[in-house]
Amino acid sequence: MMPAQLLKEKQAFVFELDNVVYPEKDYLLQVYYLFAQFIEYGEQLNGSDIVKYMQEQYLAHGPEGLFEKTAAEFKIPEKYKMNFDLLMQNAKLPLKLLIFSKVLTFLQEIVAAGKQVFLFVDGDAIMQLNKIRQIEWNGLEKNLIVYFSEESEPKPGTKGLSLIMERHQLSPEQVLMIGIKAEDEEAAKNLKIEYLSVDLLLKG
Repeated sequence: MMPAQLLKEKQAFVFELDNVVYPEKDYLLQVYYLFAQFIEYGEQLNGSDIVKYMQEQYLAHGPEGLFEKTAAEFKIPEKYKMNFDLLMQNAKLPLKLLIFSKVLTFLQEIVAAGKQVFLFVDGDAIMQLNKIRQIEWNGLEKNLIVYFSEESEPKPGTKGLSLIMERHQLSPEQVLMIGIKAEDEEAAKNLKIEYLSVDLLLKG
């Protein structure tokens, strides 16, 4: 089913954030750059070497345990873990985060059709809100209604989606969930909400 048909049939569209609206790596790689600069200033280590290492490790193995790996590689004191975590939550990025172009077009079409757009976001609410504030929304931000699963129940739990439908008087048949993870799809399935993998949207 193509987005044009979905626009006719659905009244509300619920999006995850990371790797659905924008590429998460665009946030993380900028945070790694800022952290490397901070360490260069604080410990007189080579920031370029640190950020290169962090980027390579992230692209090869993902973000898990990256501070610990980097600290071991460059003998960075453990006290900087707090700084790393704070940057992850609150970093002011050098560059705005850009929405996937096909997702942006879809969002604009949803708004133009007078339908509702929700972000229902997993993860640390403070960090996720920081990301949302630094996305270039192209004027769409005034049409967004944001919910954090941390305030209800992480997906695939259904409390958050149920709350959205209850508050906004929506039935499952009126809602489309757009996600990327198995948990997104399972949460939608548990409530009999139609699900669209963002991969299909990006490839379409």
